Amino acid sequence: MRMEAATARRLFTAARVARLATADAQGVPHLVPVTFAVVGDDVVWAVDAKPKSTTALRRLRNIAAQPAVSLLVDHYAEDWSTLWWVRVDGHATVGTPETDGAAVAALVAKYPQYRSTAPGGPVVRVRIRRWSGWSATTPPPS
Repeated sequence: MRMEAATARRLFTAARVARLATADAQGVPHLVPVTFAVVGDDVVWAVDAKPKSTTALRRLRNIAAQPAVSLLVDHYAEDWSTLWWVRVDGHATVGTPETDGAAVAALVAKYPQYRSTAPGGPVVRVRIRRWSGWSATTPPPS
């Protein structure tokens, strides 16, 4: 069943991880998990200290080439009556922890792991253009 925007926002905001979809200049998709926070009308995430294979992250190169992105959170269970998903479509911009301290503060507030080591890499803001979602039941389980 189609989901109301307010319900989609509530479920998305409470989720612990989202899948970020970007595409390069040729339209080749790239999908990665990200930790995030919702700040006003934006979803924010940052490159943190978790090990990565390179600091030249494809997701950042893709945003530079094509700033339209999507983020997806979902709930799966063997009881299919509890299934739901929420997608945010938006426009991404890249800043720094120095230029976007509010985003870093929101991430630190949401994730205890960031309290000892706040994200120090690029900070991405996704201006939300559209909420969409689906649930097997209305309203979806909390």
